[in-house]
Amino acid sequence: MTNLTSKFVRTRIAPSPTGNLHIGTVRTALYNLLFARKHGGHFYFRLEDTDMERSKEEFTQEIIDGFRFLGIEWDRPDFKDFADAVFEDGIVRQSTRNSAHRAYIEQLISSNRAYKCYTTPDEMEKLRESQRAKKLPEGYDNRGRNYSEDQLKDFQSENRSFVIRLNLGPERDIKWSDLVRGEMSINTRDLGGDPVIMKANGQVLYNFAVVADDADMGITHVFRGEDHLTNTAKQITIYEAFGFPVPQFGHLPLIFTKDRQKLSKRKHGDIAGVEKYIREGYLPSALNNYLVATSYSCPSGQEIFDLAHGASFFDMACVSKSPAVYDIDKLNWYNREYMSKIPYPELLSELKKYTKFDLNKFSTADLHELIEAIRGNLNKFIDIDENIDYFYTLPELGAELLSLIGEAKVLLTELTARIKSGDYDFSSAEQMKSQINKLGEDLNLKGKKLFMPIRAVLSARQHGPDLGLIMKLLGKDTVLARLADFG
Repeated sequence: MTNLTSKFVRTRIAPSPTGNLHIGTVRTALYNLLFARKHGGHFYFRLEDTDMERSKEEFTQEIIDGFRFLGIEWDRPDFKDFADAVFEDGIVRQSTRNSAHRAYIEQLISSNRAYKCYTTPDEMEKLRESQRAKKLPEGYDNRGRNYSEDQLKDFQSENRSFVIRLNLGPERDIKWSDLVRGEMSINTRDLGGDPVIMKANGQVLYNFAVVADDADMGITHVFRGEDHLTNTAKQITIYEAFGFPVPQFGHLPLIFTKDRQKLSKRKHGDIAGVEKYIREGYLPSALNNYLVATSYSCPSGQEIFDLAHGASFFDMACVSKSPAVYDIDKLNWYNREYMSKIPYPELLSELKKYTKFDLNKFSTADLHELIEAIRGNLNKFIDIDENIDYFYTLPELGAELLSLIGEAKVLLTELTARIKSGDYDFSSAEQMKSQINKLGEDLNLKGKKLFMPIRAVLSARQHGPDLGLIMKLLGKDTVLARLADFG
């Protein structure tokens, strides 16, 4: 790779608004962004919305909102003769490029690099049936290259509809040096015959529109999922048909689940979509960091980095060829790391957006103490309620906790008596803890046998903030009431 100057490097992300924003799309965007920023180049956002039946405005808005939430910033294109395709948000909308696409189609037809194919759907099905019967690969047999003048006249007199196909020419190997996978080669015989580049209704197809737009935008590097390998071979033939410079390609490993299935919304629900992570309160920086790291190993071993810092050392040579594996535990680890560094006022502000409880029941100082105590237990902001619910209403105790409590009658009875005597000071968490330790000494109890039964009675769980803090925040009356239920 040479001449990586700011005028040379141009990357893009080009999602189709036909579904929810997938975390794989985000990861692809991040790699394109990091590569462009590393080399002082430009990163563009093109919306591939030519499929009018499946493209939805709500998906368009979700994609835009998702990128903005994640802090993925794209450059505004400033291309000659491209103004009508660029909107106020700096996004190129492919659907506005119909006239340019059709002009390119005519150019290919006039140079005999494309042709009108009049093969009907019934004829195509009979062809496939014959290929299946002979156990041959299914695909178009390129018959349209050799229509006679009489055949063309007959088709036209019948008012047959037609599609436009690219003429791939003689069988050959299409080769490129992939920036992730190394040397690649796909033979044209494996492409299913001359590909359709425009439907009968005049709509150009994906592979053709991508080439036309990437060429006009001057895209120099295309990074996308490895499921596009065959598309890349087809697109290279289109670049060559026009004589356009062919960009450098890099095909990224897909994201799989731990049982080796490709991560998809249909199969795996909302874990595949970005909206879930926004809704549940993951930090943009943490999600970005995690997605980059799914297939990228920093040469220094550094795991935590933001986009600005990541761009300073990003190297496509460090992107793995192996499939990425979706790991929610690793994502939660990243999010905890980032949450641990949030200043308390900012953390509290975010948590208030996610809780159903009234945090004003606590004094300012007590709330600060509580939030800092549970901060390390939060994987995401929405976890706040399950960590503080027992300060409002005691959850139902399970059989294990009831058994634990049942074995500690003497401890709980003595604790109740001492609190009622007025000996316990509820104004200090440290003082409360000291008083519980003294109770343990007197009863010859320590560790789990001392703390677990009390914690279970007061919070209906075996883990959480320091017991002294729980008792302080609950207050004397609530502590006595909960002890009474098990006395």
